[in-house]
Amino acid sequence: MDFVFMLTRDDRTVTDCLHVLDSVRDLGITHIGFKDVGVDPATLHRLHARIRDLGATSYLEVVATTRAQALDSVRAAVDLGVDRLMGGTWIDETLALLAGTRTGYLPFVGAPYGHPTRLAGGPERIAADCRRAEAVGCAGVDLLAHRATDADPLDLVRAARAATAGRLVVAGSITTDAQIHALAEAGADAFTVGSAAFAGAVRPAAGGLAAQLTAVLAAAGRPARRRGRPGPAAERAGQLRAPLTLE
Repeated sequence: MDFVFMLTRDDRTVTDCLHVLDSVRDLGITHIGFKDVGVDPATLHRLHARIRDLGATSYLEVVATTRAQALDSVRAAVDLGVDRLMGGTWIDETLALLAGTRTGYLPFVGAPYGHPTRLAGGPERIAADCRRAEAVGCAGVDLLAHRATDADPLDLVRAARAATAGRLVVAGSITTDAQIHALAEAGADAFTVGSAAFAGAVRPAAGGLAAQLTAVLAAAGRPARRRGRPGPAAERAGQLRAPLTLE
């Protein structure tokens, strides 16, 4: 299962996102996302270029709660050329704006509301939304399972998995190994962590951000691997192993 590191806290891209990305670039994270709020467009362009330079898949997640603002976020995604756009519920309008681009769209399913966002809707609603998203050409769905108010989170994940062959990304409020393992068993393709890592909530005693992300990678079965080449002594000893990535 893939781990998408969100350079966000409290639904905003962190203002020092460029420095943060540089500080963790050696962990080998290859799925990296952000929001289009929190920093200016020029910073977003620099951030996206650096994500690309790492060879990572880029994600922009929509957090706007109005149609006009959400579609502005879609336009920002088009301008940046991100690989995947997540969130929003205005599917037809979003797909029209993305036509001709290579950006895959993963809309919210269910009924997200409020700020911070909560998710209304039971398994039947989630499944129906997944089927519709797939039918109209979406690349997958963005499921706020652990923000659910009407159902058990894993019931929603299982319902979504049964209803779509598209990419199933679970976002929001994921902080424990048990949650990550359960998501994998329920059929999620990927999950996001942002605020929890910045707050040190994943491993409260582990230290800084790099330690938090290393713990998440390990829980996802994708242990962090330092970039770079081992020294000649290791080569001579026949100790080289193929590097592990998140793809």
